[in-house]
Amino acid sequence: MPEKQIVSMNCGKIDPDNIDTHIDQGGFKALQKSLEKMTPEDIINEIKTSELKGRGGAGFLCGTKWELARKAGENQKYLICNADESEVGTFKDRHLLAKDPFTLIEGIAITAYAIGAQTAFIYLRAEYHFLLDLLTNAIEQAKEKGFLKHLAVQIREGAGAYICGEESALMNSIEGRRGESRYKPPFPTEKGLFDKPTIINNVETLMNVPQIILNGGEWFKTIGTGNSRGTKVFSISGDVEKPGVYELEMGSPVKELVVTLAGAKNIKAVQVGGASGSIIPFDQLDTPLSFETLLGSGGVIVFNNERDITDMVHQSMIFLSEESCGKCTPCREGTEVMIEIFRRLEIGEGVPEDMENLEALSEAMMLSSLCGLGQAAPIPVLDSLKYFRSEYEDRIEKSQILRRLPRSIA
Repeated sequence: MPEKQIVSMNCGKIDPDNIDTHIDQGGFKALQKSLEKMTPEDIINEIKTSELKGRGGAGFLCGTKWELARKAGENQKYLICNADESEVGTFKDRHLLAKDPFTLIEGIAITAYAIGAQTAFIYLRAEYHFLLDLLTNAIEQAKEKGFLKHLAVQIREGAGAYICGEESALMNSIEGRRGESRYKPPFPTEKGLFDKPTIINNVETLMNVPQIILNGGEWFKTIGTGNSRGTKVFSISGDVEKPGVYELEMGSPVKELVVTLAGAKNIKAVQVGGASGSIIPFDQLDTPLSFETLLGSGGVIVFNNERDITDMVHQSMIFLSEESCGKCTPCREGTEVMIEIFRRLEIGEGVPEDMENLEALSEAMMLSSLCGLGQAAPIPVLDSLKYFRSEYEDRIEKSQILRRLPRSIA
């Protein structure tokens, strides 16, 4: 199955510095249709028909979320484009921003009109500072062409905090406060940025909007599978011959991405969704990439047979612990305890109870953490215990052998 391009269809076909090349490819026709022939309710109904879900990982229905914001009883509303993309192994939004900033601006303009927002923010990852001038230039050109008469688009740069990829921490950051998660409810559609109704969608999600408006929600529903409509853009790295960005129809098997397109060989495991993403072994490469199975943010990392899975999960826990905002105890303390267990396994001090303790701690974190970081951090731990339990057992067995040896020998 070849790539199916909807979001990335103009990447490589236009000059990202020249809006005229984008217009020549049909750019901004969807916005013109929206403003001239559709009411905000018409747009929201089309998005609801399409069953477009957020591509940031959570997979919430966009039309439902937009409708809540549209109906919120406030005059001032905000739209935020999450371009933070700080998940490990994820770089597809960077590719989209660099190759086609105009489709994003068009998607932002349509969405803002639909929900009644007068101001939109693009929250740009700190490491993507090199894209600032490109985005600023694209916004200015769209203004000069008259496409943003109803909307002020501003760019806010992050400061390198992973947690600010989470929507409430992101809003805190834009407001000039410490980037940490908020308690919910209230939800952003009711009380978000500056306590006003707010919609937060990521780059890829918003770039789907123009094609849905042009071709219709029913057209979009014909692509994909089950409850996963449309396509998904993936960034693949690790032990592959052709790392990069690929766009596939939802429901495509993992094997299509990692073997056919990226050329991976001697695969031991694949992690889908970044540092806190699901891990599957080689014999499950026929698993479809969808919301119903595994998907996440779109970052895919391949590990060959020379990799140690417990070491990989240990490094992920160190990263997630460092990036935790520390606000809630389950995440703050849970990741630290996990690191300690993995450290003991690594230096030959593991005990059989370690596996059970990791499982129990994972369950507690997933149930009681405040935001997605703590809730998702245990996923690779549980998956590695499920599919690669023998690696844990081998480490523990070696630890027991070492403890039985005379101290002078050990």
